Amino acid sequence: MLFRSTCGTVDELNSALGLAAVNAPDEIASIIRQLQSRLFDLGADLCTPPDANVKRTVRITAAHVTELEGLIDRVSAQLPPPKTFILPGGCQVAAHLHLARTIGRRAERRIVALSRKQTINANVMVYLNRVGDLLFALARRANGLAKIEDTPWLPDAPQQQ
Repeated sequence: MLFRSTCGTVDELNSALGLAAVNAPDEIASIIRQLQSRLFDLGADLCTPPDANVKRTVRITAAHVTELEGLIDRVSAQLPPPKTFILPGGCQVAAHLHLARTIGRRAERRIVALSRKQTINANVMVYLNRVGDLLFALARRANGLAKIEDTPWLPDAPQQQ
């Protein structure tokens, strides 16, 4: 059951990214498409035990993680550093990316739980963790391109009546 829900959550993340890509600027849509393809690779890796002697399975490697970290750095370099926590939202593309980010975090939690029951490629967990970081940066970039400021979290903000 856990295995199926884990794979299903990775698929749900991929579908949420497809929704985000629909109206995304080309710069962001291109990154999303790359990420969607890699998530299919991740799913194949997840479905194939690490000790299986299968030649056609793509494995998530440290190089894939490094590639993703490079994307995070490239996108983040275009953003002002956050001064506070940022509430999910903004333009439609950013809101979809934030939703995808939370689905990815759920997938990450399920993969960690799965790793306690069976052996999985450790790079899968690291990669999925970095996906969340990329989606956060992309959401902020989408807001910037739409000329919408990120909404800061205001602790103990008064409730509007």
